[in-house]
Amino acid sequence: MTIKPLTLKEAEFVAHTLAVELMDSANEPMPPFGTRSPGKLESSLAEPFQTFGGKYLHRTFIERAAVLFYLVTKNHCFENGNKRMAITLTLVFFYINKRWLNIPPKDLYGIACAVAESTPSERDSMHRYLVQVFSGHRVSLAKD
Repeated sequence: MTIKPLTLKEAEFVAHTLAVELMDSANEPMPPFGTRSPGKLESSLAEPFQTFGGKYLHRTFIERAAVLFYLVTKNHCFENGNKRMAITLTLVFFYINKRWLNIPPKDLYGIACAVAESTPSERDSMHRYLVQVFSGHRVSLAKD
């Protein structure tokens, strides 16, 4: 099955709207989508589909979802709400690819906090951790 990338329009209209509606907090509101740092979100959305020598750097769907989650969290694409956006964008990425991530929201937020607190030198180990967690909790939505 071909893996569909998450577009900037989907990030804006679907993910950001969901993050604001479902996870906005009076103490830490989600900023307007247009206030994001130029290029950071676009880079985070493109990285899972990067190639070298004609081969994808992140070959599997789960590897791509893990790098998306990691980068949206760590790249600080937004003034606030990066962990919430990482969770929402990852769930939307799963959904548009007829998959789901069956992890309770509080657990996903805890994982996002661990990623946010990690150092750049821990990137590879965090990516492996995310791949392991996502692999153990993925659900197919495709009808056989």
